[in-house]
Amino acid sequence: MADSSMGSALERAEQLVVEVTVRNLDRSLALYTALGFALERRDGGFAALRWGDRRLFLDERADLPGLPGPSRANIRIVVADVDAVWARVQSLGLTIDRPIADRHYGLRDFTVRDPGGFGLRFASTLAVGVQLPAS
Repeated sequence: MADSSMGSALERAEQLVVEVTVRNLDRSLALYTALGFALERRDGGFAALRWGDRRLFLDERADLPGLPGPSRANIRIVVADVDAVWARVQSLGLTIDRPIADRHYGLRDFTVRDPGGFGLRFASTLAVGVQLPAS
Protein backbone atom coordinates (compact mmCIF):
# COMPACT_ATOMS: atom_id res chain seq x y z
CA MET A 1 0.00 0.00 0.00
CA ALA A 2 1.34 3.47 -0.96
CA ASP A 3 2.03 6.05 1.71
CA SER A 4 -0.84 8.56 1.30
CA SER A 5 1.18 11.31 3.00
CA MET A 6 3.39 11.36 -0.09
CA GLY A 7 0.53 11.77 -2.55
CA SER A 8 0.01 9.70 -5.66
CA ALA A 9 2.79 8.80 -8.08
CA LEU A 10 1.10 11.06 -10.64
CA GLU A 11 1.06 13.97 -8.17
CA ARG A 12 4.77 13.51 -7.44
CA ALA A 13 5.58 13.40 -11.18
CA GLU A 14 3.84 16.68 -12.09
CA GLN A 15 6.41 18.98 -13.69
CA LEU A 16 4.86 22.28 -12.65
CA VAL A 17 2.52 22.71 -9.70
CA VAL A 18 1.81 26.00 -7.96
CA GLU A 19 2.29 25.82 -4.21
CA VAL A 20 0.95 28.67 -2.10
CA THR A 21 1.98 29.18 1.50
CA VAL A 22 -0.90 30.15 3.77
CA ARG A 23 -1.14 31.20 7.41
CA ASN A 24 -4.28 29.24 8.21
CA LEU A 25 -4.96 26.10 6.19
CA ASP A 26 -8.50 25.58 7.50
CA ARG A 27 -9.52 29.11 6.49
CA SER A 28 -7.86 28.80 3.07
CA LEU A 29 -9.41 25.38 2.39
CA ALA A 30 -12.86 26.73 3.25
CA LEU A 31 -12.43 29.46 0.63
CA TYR A 32 -10.85 27.35 -2.10
CA THR A 33 -13.45 24.58 -1.81
CA ALA A 34 -16.27 27.18 -1.77
CA LEU A 35 -14.86 28.48 -5.06
CA GLY A 36 -15.01 24.99 -6.59
CA PHE A 37 -11.56 23.47 -5.99
CA ALA A 38 -11.68 19.79 -5.04
CA LEU A 39 -9.69 18.66 -2.01
CA GLU A 40 -7.65 15.60 -3.00
CA ARG A 41 -5.83 15.11 0.27
CA ARG A 42 -4.77 16.82 3.44
CA ASP A 43 -1.77 15.83 5.52
CA GLY A 44 -1.39 18.00 8.60
CA GLY A 45 -0.52 21.49 7.38
CA PHE A 46 -0.47 20.55 3.69
CA ALA A 47 -3.30 20.15 1.20
CA ALA A 48 -3.47 19.11 -2.45
CA LEU A 49 -6.36 20.63 -4.38
CA ARG A 50 -7.53 20.03 -7.92
CA TRP A 51 -9.17 22.26 -10.51
CA GLY A 52 -10.03 20.08 -13.49
CA ASP A 53 -6.79 18.27 -14.32
CA ARG A 54 -4.56 20.86 -12.58
CA ARG A 55 -3.25 20.77 -9.04
CA LEU A 56 -2.72 23.49 -6.46
CA PHE A 57 -0.85 22.86 -3.22
CA LEU A 58 -1.42 24.80 0.00
CA ASP A 59 1.29 24.69 2.66
CA GLU A 60 0.53 26.15 6.10
CA ARG A 61 3.14 28.44 7.62
CA ALA A 62 1.72 30.18 10.68
CA ASP A 63 4.69 32.57 10.87
CA LEU A 64 4.12 34.21 7.46
CA PRO A 65 4.12 38.00 7.45
CA GLY A 66 1.01 39.78 6.21
CA LEU A 67 0.91 41.09 2.66
CA PRO A 68 -0.58 44.58 2.64
CA GLY A 69 -1.93 45.99 -0.60
CA PRO A 70 -2.82 44.22 -3.81
CA SER A 71 -1.61 40.71 -4.53
CA ARG A 72 1.85 40.43 -6.07
CA ALA A 73 1.09 37.21 -7.92
CA ASN A 74 -2.03 35.35 -8.94
CA ILE A 75 -3.29 32.09 -10.33
CA ARG A 76 -5.41 32.37 -13.47
CA ILE A 77 -8.31 29.93 -13.58
CA VAL A 78 -10.20 29.74 -16.88
CA VAL A 79 -13.85 28.81 -16.44
CA ALA A 80 -16.81 28.40 -18.80
CA ASP A 81 -18.93 31.10 -17.10
CA VAL A 82 -16.91 33.75 -15.28
CA ASP A 83 -20.07 35.71 -14.43
CA ALA A 84 -21.38 32.75 -12.41
CA VAL A 85 -18.09 32.58 -10.47
CA TRP A 86 -18.26 36.38 -9.97
CA ALA A 87 -21.72 35.95 -8.40
CA ARG A 88 -20.38 33.24 -6.08
CA VAL A 89 -17.42 35.45 -5.10
CA GLN A 90 -19.78 38.33 -4.27
CA SER A 91 -21.55 36.13 -1.73
CA LEU A 92 -18.21 35.23 -0.07
CA GLY A 93 -17.24 38.84 0.63
CA LEU A 94 -13.69 38.53 -0.69
CA THR A 95 -11.30 41.44 -1.25
CA ILE A 96 -11.46 42.41 -4.91
CA ASP A 97 -8.26 43.52 -6.64
CA ARG A 98 -9.83 43.97 -10.10
CA PRO A 99 -13.58 43.88 -10.69
CA ILE A 100 -15.06 41.88 -13.52
CA ALA A 101 -14.67 43.39 -16.99
CA ASP A 102 -13.91 42.54 -20.59
CA ARG A 103 -10.16 43.04 -21.10
CA HIS A 104 -8.18 44.08 -24.16
CA TYR A 105 -6.27 40.77 -24.04
CA GLY A 106 -9.36 38.73 -24.95
CA LEU A 107 -10.61 37.65 -21.53
CA ARG A 108 -13.48 38.64 -19.28
CA ASP A 109 -11.93 38.36 -15.84
CA PHE A 110 -11.63 39.51 -12.25
CA THR A 111 -9.08 39.07 -9.47
CA VAL A 112 -9.79 38.46 -5.79
CA ARG A 113 -7.46 37.76 -2.88
CA ASP A 114 -7.40 34.62 -0.79
CA PRO A 115 -7.08 34.92 3.03
CA GLY A 116 -3.27 35.20 2.76
CA GLY A 117 -3.29 37.91 0.10
CA PHE A 118 -2.61 35.69 -2.93
CA GLY A 119 -4.53 36.61 -6.09
CA LEU A 120 -7.05 34.36 -7.83
CA ARG A 121 -7.92 35.58 -11.33
CA PHE A 122 -10.98 33.87 -12.80
CA ALA A 123 -11.50 34.33 -16.54
CA SER A 124 -13.51 33.29 -19.58
CA THR A 125 -12.43 33.88 -23.15
CA LEU A 126 -14.26 36.51 -25.13
CA ALA A 127 -15.89 35.62 -28.43
CA VAL A 128 -13.80 36.47 -31.49
CA GLY A 129 -14.81 39.83 -32.90
CA VAL A 130 -16.15 41.24 -29.63
CA GLN A 131 -15.72 45.01 -29.66
CA LEU A 132 -14.11 46.21 -26.44
CA PRO A 133 -14.61 49.73 -25.09
CA ALA A 134 -11.61 52.05 -25.28
CA SER A 135 -9.87 52.32 -21.92
